[in-house]
Amino acid sequence: MRTDRQAARARWAVAAMFLANGFVMGAWAPQIPLLMPRHNVTESVLGLLILVLGLGAVTAMLFAGRLIARFGGRLVLSVFSLALIPVLPMVVFSPNLWLLAAFMAIFGAMVGCMDVAMNAQAVEIERRVNRAIMSSSHGFWSLGGFFGGSAGAWVIAHRGSEEQSLLTAAVVAVIVFGAMPFLLPSDRAARIPANAPKGPRLFPKDVHVWLLGFLALFAMVPEGAVLDWAAIYLQKELGSDVFVSGLGFAFFAGAMAVMRFAGDGVRNRFGAVRTLRVSGLLGAAGMMGGALAPWDWLAIASFAVTGLGIANMVPILFSAAGNHPRLPSASAISIVTMVGYCGILVAPSTIGFLAEHAGFRPTYAGLSVLLVIVALLAARAADADGARRLPPAEARPA
Repeated sequence: MRTDRQAARARWAVAAMFLANGFVMGAWAPQIPLLMPRHNVTESVLGLLILVLGLGAVTAMLFAGRLIARFGGRLVLSVFSLALIPVLPMVVFSPNLWLLAAFMAIFGAMVGCMDVAMNAQAVEIERRVNRAIMSSSHGFWSLGGFFGGSAGAWVIAHRGSEEQSLLTAAVVAVIVFGAMPFLLPSDRAARIPANAPKGPRLFPKDVHVWLLGFLALFAMVPEGAVLDWAAIYLQKELGSDVFVSGLGFAFFAGAMAVMRFAGDGVRNRFGAVRTLRVSGLLGAAGMMGGALAPWDWLAIASFAVTGLGIANMVPILFSAAGNHPRLPSASAISIVTMVGYCGILVAPSTIGFLAEHAGFRPTYAGLSVLLVIVALLAARAADADGARRLPPAEARPA
């Protein structure tokens, strides 16, 4: 009974961590267009800066599995959630381009390690409660992104970008300090299969886990395209003002949040494979609609449809990794997260280059194809249902 109460508290604590992480990323989205005039850079240079952020995140994700295996998921998640608090003000207050690049790398590293740790904690909680919670956990990330993006855009428009970054740090601090004491206290955040290789490896020789990673990549590239470039697309090609342009990602994230809160029930009823297949097709339709939209409000609505489709794709793939039959959860999740988050953190730099030379409309239209590919390969995520098939005896005691 004590373990059940402990897992229930941890479930809400990890949801708060997802909320904090999403709030920072949502608040970051309306800051992006302001970097160009502030530092007098073009879309291509901004794309390189976003690449630096992505490289910091992906590099940190690569080592996150080892950190969790050595120090435990609770400690790793606590440390990097605390380190997340000052990163947005560091970026916004950067006095020159070189410091901006350094702080963006730090930003990415903190987000990256925190992301792996909170997903590993969510998989462990799924085992404890014997049901899926991953989609709703990611729903809290999307909810944070919605509030961070919409409220952040309003604060920037009325009070300025510097004050918005400081308020973001304050909100994140309150959430993180409130959640930390209730995280799952297990020092081993991952079940280690009996046939797993001894010791975590940076690059495990397992084709299946890498395929899951690339499917996550294909799901996250469109998400990164909306996060980093929707505001600029709405401003430059559809004539939106600062406030309306910030709503592109905000409504995308809000739609994701709504669907992710329903996602665990959908998965439990229809299974991970069918849910992933339908989600990919819906996301592809929304992305194509955003590419063809003649008005900003229609593009925003299309991005919301994209959010509905993408919502459950990444949680399903992360759950599939966490229940990999031949690798420790933290190791498999770190690989899938690392490869997948190239889509949301690294690929947008390439999208910036393509958009500058070919335009946003053809770029967004091309991204819809990636979501169709995920739908076609949905059967590869069948292990995602493994968490709720585990008997209670599989759960490790704290």
